[in-house]
Amino acid sequence: MSERKLRLGAFIPGAGQHLAAWRHPDAQADGALNFEHYRRMAGTAERGRFDAIFLADGLAANFGANMADGRSDKGAVFEPVTLFSALSVVTQNIGFIATASTTYEEPFQLARKFASLDYLSGGRAGWNVVTTTGDATARNFNRDKQPDHALRYERAAEFVATVKELWDSWEDDALVRDKTSGVFFDPAKVHTPNHKGKHFQVRGPLNVARPPQGYPVIVQAGQSEAGRDLAAGTAEVIFTAQQSLEDAQAFYQDVKGRLARYGRRPEDLKVMPGVFPVVAATEAEAEARRKYQELQDLIHPEAGLALLNGLSGNELDLSKYPLDGPLPELPVTEGMKSRQGMMVDIARKHNFSIRQLYQWVAGARGHWTLVGSVEQVADQLQLWFENGAADGFNVLPPYLPGSLDEIVDLLIPELQRRGLFRTEYEGRTLRENLGLARPANQFAAGRLRAA
Repeated sequence: MSERKLRLGAFIPGAGQHLAAWRHPDAQADGALNFEHYRRMAGTAERGRFDAIFLADGLAANFGANMADGRSDKGAVFEPVTLFSALSVVTQNIGFIATASTTYEEPFQLARKFASLDYLSGGRAGWNVVTTTGDATARNFNRDKQPDHALRYERAAEFVATVKELWDSWEDDALVRDKTSGVFFDPAKVHTPNHKGKHFQVRGPLNVARPPQGYPVIVQAGQSEAGRDLAAGTAEVIFTAQQSLEDAQAFYQDVKGRLARYGRRPEDLKVMPGVFPVVAATEAEAEARRKYQELQDLIHPEAGLALLNGLSGNELDLSKYPLDGPLPELPVTEGMKSRQGMMVDIARKHNFSIRQLYQWVAGARGHWTLVGSVEQVADQLQLWFENGAADGFNVLPPYLPGSLDEIVDLLIPELQRRGLFRTEYEGRTLRENLGLARPANQFAAGRLRAA
């Protein structure tokens, strides 16, 4: 029996992770804007004792070059903090990790929004920090082009620091609420950050008291050099995309090895690679492969091309090249640099045509694909977990609701049987369940030192 336990997130985007998920005969095609669908998915994930539900998000309609053809189901979706605020009322234990941008939002607004979600959920909020790519997004925010990669990450580091100052502007016990004396709060325990930096000038204090978790859990997903440094300095969970045990081990060692320079310990950051599992019952590998091929056969070529374009930050148009020809030489854009590089590497390594590349990417978007029996899939997860490649996984169900049902009803019991995963939640907050410490208040510590 293992004392260390897997951490599991459930990524539940509308009809599912696969590009063609919405076309599956059993998928909820309107899932992206169907609250009852999300209520069911949240209940299923909580029944499976997942740590959190995760939603990616963007600030532009995600049609890629494909808008005129209407092939994509990714262009009309819920704003995640709004959705999670509603789901928090109908759940008790599962966490909610929402994506929000450091490039197009402001620290005060974001700090207030996530503090509110943390209160509404009783301490179950997490913030997936993204820098946001693509000129399509820039054009929605008074710009013609996105800021360059280095500037986005520089701004992000200051953004996160500013948000933490705002969350700390109220000490944990600042709200006295003494009806007899008439004192509602202790002014000595409310602080004005008065942040003045290169990118932000924010006076404060925040108009929401300190969140129940101190800070909502900070999550990050970048894999570039700048992204790894941002994660090492600020993140408590990092979502990654690797294809092999060796690559996952190298990433794990690299990012954990950066923590000491920021005064942090290896256990302060949970590394959770994405995994796209297609599972079937015991000794049923052939059935799992049939399920996977059923989804692959539903990919429309125009949707596949739009996917490759979108993963490059909507900056590459491959439609003028033969589908069954090789991937052409591509410029490195200011979009999703690490994902672009991975796509090119995979195409060259496997000698993929453009069609074969989008088929390969369509399911897991560059994350780890596992197709097999419950035992086969559990064996691989255990191998990575026990050999320095992962602290857990961000699970990407192929289509919804069916794939999540199978993961909870088939795979989770096998992981529990092996002693790898919890049978009950350890606590009520997302931090407690992830095994993360509650952060100290930086202003309270300074006040006590001064005293």
